[in-house]
Amino acid sequence: MSHHRNFCKDILFGVAVGDAVGVPAEFKSREEIAKKPVTDMVGFGTHDQLPGTWSDDSSLTFCLAESLTNGYNIHDIANNFVRWRCDNFWTARGEVFDVGITTHEAIERIVRGVQPNLAGGFDSWSNGNGSLMRILPLLVYTKDLPITERFAVTKDVSSITHGHIRSVVACFYYLEFAGKLLSGRDLRVIYDEVKQEVTAFLDTTSINKDEIKLFDRLLAGNIYELAASEISSSGYVLHTLEASIWCLLTTTTYKEAVLKAVNLGLDTDTTGAVTGGLAALYYSFETIPEDWVLRLALEKDINDLAARLAKIL
Repeated sequence: MSHHRNFCKDILFGVAVGDAVGVPAEFKSREEIAKKPVTDMVGFGTHDQLPGTWSDDSSLTFCLAESLTNGYNIHDIANNFVRWRCDNFWTARGEVFDVGITTHEAIERIVRGVQPNLAGGFDSWSNGNGSLMRILPLLVYTKDLPITERFAVTKDVSSITHGHIRSVVACFYYLEFAGKLLSGRDLRVIYDEVKQEVTAFLDTTSINKDEIKLFDRLLAGNIYELAASEISSSGYVLHTLEASIWCLLTTTTYKEAVLKAVNLGLDTDTTGAVTGGLAALYYSFETIPEDWVLRLALEKDINDLAARLAKIL
């Protein structure tokens, strides 16, 4: 894996900018957005927030990154999630205005003393995108570990809020893809490599084959060949993962990828955040529109966090 640049800024700003571009459009249908497509980072809209306001996606991403600056400790990560929910830690403007049900319930369990890696929902209904949207900083810690350890650590960190194997595999696929983006090779080459390596690894595990089959559009087909009408953008973890990989593979810049993601509608902030993280890793922080970065809430604090996170690289 290349160390030619500090990719912590790519991760943190990539996610937060994509999130903030998506926040004003959240819950709008694709048809509704198509009448007035999102072309810029604006404010107000769904949550009536100022421009540059990011949501729980980025807050929990920053909570994870903040914890990793002191090394890897799952109790510390979980504690930061509690601080976010209860004390507004790493909120854009001092308040939590958006929280997923599964995440909320998991944090309540942590407060009651449940082990962090057992706190998340384990039933198949608990497969929203709430662990996928915050997992990307984990790459800084896992990138040089053997694949079995990458999977085990990803499983634990996902399980703080989302313990079902489907959410875990989605996070794992996403981080495997993210790790390869630093090579700068052709995206379709990377896609094929991830397909082969993730499939081969999952085959060595005892994971139910029916669960693995749910990832067929990514692992057996070429997702980038699908039409937009075949890509969903709800809050379901598989939809978000597929949409983000599809947006990345069918665009050529950070801005284009994020706008494509947000204009899919529905869970716009999370599709924007998950796509934005990958796009920034591939095209680098420098390619994120500067006015979007400067408009971002707590831009200097995020910059500082990236610098502290880079110390563990």
